[in-house]
Amino acid sequence: MLLKIKNLKFTKMLKKYITLLILFTVFILNAQDNKLDTIKVQDKVKFDTLKVLEKVKLDTLKTQARVKLDGVATVIGKNIVLDSEIAAYKLELEQQSEGKIDITDCEMLEQIMNRKLLSHHAVVDSIVVTEPEINSQVERKIAYFLQQLGSEEKVYQYYGFNDMADLRKEFIEVEKEALLIQKMQQKLTDDVDVTPEEVRSYYKSLEKENNIPEIGAEIELAQIVLHVKPSEAEKKRVIDRLKEIKKEVEDGHSFKMKAILYSNDPGVVDNSGLYTITRESGFVKEFKEAAFSLNEGEMSEPFKSDFGYHILTVEKIKGKQRDVRHLLMQPEITDEQQQQVKDTIAKIKKDILTLKLTFEEAVKKYSEDKETKSNNGLLINPISSDTKFDLTRMDPALYARISILKEGEISEIFYDETREGEKMYKTILMKSKTTAHIADLSKDYVKIQNLALQKKREETIAKWTKEKIGDTYIKINKDYKNCEFKNNWKKK
Repeated sequence: MLLKIKNLKFTKMLKKYITLLILFTVFILNAQDNKLDTIKVQDKVKFDTLKVLEKVKLDTLKTQARVKLDGVATVIGKNIVLDSEIAAYKLELEQQSEGKIDITDCEMLEQIMNRKLLSHHAVVDSIVVTEPEINSQVERKIAYFLQQLGSEEKVYQYYGFNDMADLRKEFIEVEKEALLIQKMQQKLTDDVDVTPEEVRSYYKSLEKENNIPEIGAEIELAQIVLHVKPSEAEKKRVIDRLKEIKKEVEDGHSFKMKAILYSNDPGVVDNSGLYTITRESGFVKEFKEAAFSLNEGEMSEPFKSDFGYHILTVEKIKGKQRDVRHLLMQPEITDEQQQQVKDTIAKIKKDILTLKLTFEEAVKKYSEDKETKSNNGLLINPISSDTKFDLTRMDPALYARISILKEGEISEIFYDETREGEKMYKTILMKSKTTAHIADLSKDYVKIQNLALQKKREETIAKWTKEKIGDTYIKINKDYKNCEFKNNWKKK
């Protein structure tokens, strides 16, 4: 009965996780899709062609024996594939592609088996995945999901967990396998490269097949940012108030009640300011430094982070974990202060339009955004790590502001706010804008080169897969014995 409950919980969690994960990465089933999505994948996820969630707890073959036989689709080395995984992958893929991708259970199973084979041999080959690497991936994805859903409570409840600690444990297992697969693929393809002649041959093969990919509209954006900052007097007021609260707690008042009454942390409604953290947790540096500088029962002095000003106390130390409760207070900003910043950036924009200074000069002189100031204001695409953005895949709010701009035009001034609550005004320059077009070998050489390299890497991994199937223990459930696989998984 316990196993049935876990399987039901797994299936529910799997479907929800995939839904968000597909928003975060790109799910590619078949390299034959040579449209825009295929090209974009090269920049986004390199050669990892099935970046989706796979979640099964299977440390030993003894664990596998507890799973009902009719619930196991295949066994690959020490890894198993459940029927529920196949169904969940297939359903989610069909929904995300809006029915454009039609895949059978057998085809889906083979895609999953390919990954399980890579994962199994990564362990056999002693490929190391470190705890910091795993935690970094976990925290990066949690940060993304927090941005999508709004709060930690919504995230862990969405997946059916009681708290973030339990959710992180599940994510850690998922990311460990994903990193093993990624490192195994890298090991197999480290020496793979393509020559200019191979790139030309690849492009000619696409021409011959009348299958040259289309490149969508791409843009480059630059920005000028001015932050709206509280006054020094307001900062002092907040710090003094936190010191008062600290003294009241030391005199016997409840820190928990103080957090509920006064904290500006939106999560306080759900957790009364209590968090369980490790040194690898995705909390800001200042918060972790304060938490790990105290002994159990001690309380910090007020300290600053990007979120505002805090005090915290360590309630319990549990090995590498600490239960800490904090109270956050954010300095208030007046409407007058906001208007002053808006007027300032309006004057900067006017000077640019009247040619008193260039946009780049204005960025260097005035912009307060650290990430873009040293790059002439250019925004970096977080997925591809370059300056090009697919116009049709941008954040809807940003798209609405810049989609009508022509190359060289500047947007209206607008207000923005970070997840940390930092307030600012911005104006954006349409640095460059290219329309959708059929890929050209000279103009789009780098993209064609990436496609050719991707194809060669896939061929290298496919050759390795055929060889390793013969060296690996593989058991296929009778329900899938009639499947026609591309590879000889049935070892006939």
